[in-house]
Amino acid sequence: MSNGTFIVIEGLEGAGKSSAVALVNDWLAQRFPGREIVNTREPGGTPLAEEIREIWKAPRQEAMAPMTELLMVYACRAQLVETVIKPALARGAVVLGDRHDLSSQAYQGGGRGLSAQVASLAQITLGTFAPDLTLYLDIDPAVGLERARQRGALDRIEQEQIDFFLRARETYLAAADKVDSIVSIDASQPMADVHRAICACLERHL
Repeated sequence: MSNGTFIVIEGLEGAGKSSAVALVNDWLAQRFPGREIVNTREPGGTPLAEEIREIWKAPRQEAMAPMTELLMVYACRAQLVETVIKPALARGAVVLGDRHDLSSQAYQGGGRGLSAQVASLAQITLGTFAPDLTLYLDIDPAVGLERARQRGALDRIEQEQIDFFLRARETYLAAADKVDSIVSIDASQPMADVHRAICACLERHL
């Protein structure tokens, strides 16, 4: 933690990312008082990227082609990484991201079947840049989507069929098995247990 640190919260709809982000913010503020914490979200996180996000997320009559969706999310990511995340890390800040490249691997790669294209765009826009720690909140898509419905109207991605999310979940789990910096946490547990697991993971890694 003496240098800039990049932590990312990942998960399907309804996994509890928002509450996890709030928890990690509190944990960091208590453990490292005075340390700058920069919060980001993807797609979005800059004025330009937020404009693209609005187009990307909103349901519309014109169907968005999968490749269009993919290119838009990487345009947002490139802008966020270059203008916010990398400068913050260079200052020694902790960057806490609500989603990053693993979301594209899961949603556009696994869900849309564009794994090769995702890998190519990630290499072009990110190179070897990656989070120091990713907390993946794992949940059955059916359970997560029901939670999302209870929050209100579903966005364009949340309206996808269940098979889309099943493929995305498989990709998330495969990445967690393969990459040491990705930690899978059972998000179907009671919230208090999920939060205890997150804090224990932060203690081990940071």
